[in-house]
Amino acid sequence: MITRIFQMVARVMGLVVVLTGGSHAQTPAPASEKVLYLLPSLATLPAFAPFMLAQYKGYYKNEGLEVEFQTGKGGTDVAKQLGAGNGDLGGGVGDTSILVRPNGIPVKAVAVLGGRSLLTIAVHEDSGIQDLKGLKGKTIVVWSLQDTTYYSLLGTLAAVGMTKDDVNIQSVGPVNVWKLFVARQADAMGAVPDWLASAEAAGAKMKMFPAHDFFPNMPQAIIASDKMIATKPDIIRKFVRATLKGMKDIIDNPEVAAEEYVKAVPANAERLQEMKRTLRLYTTLVYAGQKRIGEMDDERFAKLQDYYLAEKIIDKKSDVKDLYTNDFIP
Repeated sequence: MITRIFQMVARVMGLVVVLTGGSHAQTPAPASEKVLYLLPSLATLPAFAPFMLAQYKGYYKNEGLEVEFQTGKGGTDVAKQLGAGNGDLGGGVGDTSILVRPNGIPVKAVAVLGGRSLLTIAVHEDSGIQDLKGLKGKTIVVWSLQDTTYYSLLGTLAAVGMTKDDVNIQSVGPVNVWKLFVARQADAMGAVPDWLASAEAAGAKMKMFPAHDFFPNMPQAIIASDKMIATKPDIIRKFVRATLKGMKDIIDNPEVAAEEYVKAVPANAERLQEMKRTLRLYTTLVYAGQKRIGEMDDERFAKLQDYYLAEKIIDKKSDVKDLYTNDFIP
């Protein structure tokens, strides 16, 4: 009799297991929150290594985010798209909100990737150019005349008493910047570390003038609309935290980070040594100089805004507190 009772209990328990999916059935994990991030240029550029590493190493996933990257047309265009609600977050430089906010585009920087500048002006080592004033009358190639790094170039020239009329600035796109420079079809290039490393790999010997030595412009920034900040602050906080973790990996060991990066972006796998050099350049030229990773400050934004107003690049100033927030920095 006892045996039959045990058999009946076993059959009932077996039915329960089938219905619940197992004797240790768990509540399904909540669905990941989808995030559309607008990159200002091609995703394969090492400039976006912190983002690609965060994706590859599961940092976004660990925060409960499912991130999709799409390519925009420069930081200013990304800001416009975010302001129009066509993306959740996006990339520009720290200066972007200064430039677009007076035009009614409601975006702020929520993290800046480094304490220095994204821009370095490079000239040929044998050019005879000893300082930035030596660029007068010379040809400088840049990615775009609409991108925020172009305005950083103008600010850097202004710091030594020059304007765009003193030089010949040509917009050639992100790939041709370094190629035309290497081919000596340009005297100088307004470059990010990606292009500096590519030019070196192609045999160019350069003298570099980091923009942060002359002008307080900023590196790449994560930007968000006022609406996104008001309605989905947790998503922003998670995204910023994961991205800065990817950046910290590069700072801690750019060599190892490059090896992981080429796995994340196989299109660059055959250029491992170049990628190592690129990430070393980012670590020294761009990421350095922050007391707290991702942090921004009033003084830098105020100085930049004063310059852009004086040069009539903007027609009015914004309240500095409307240009950025450190609320999402870990």
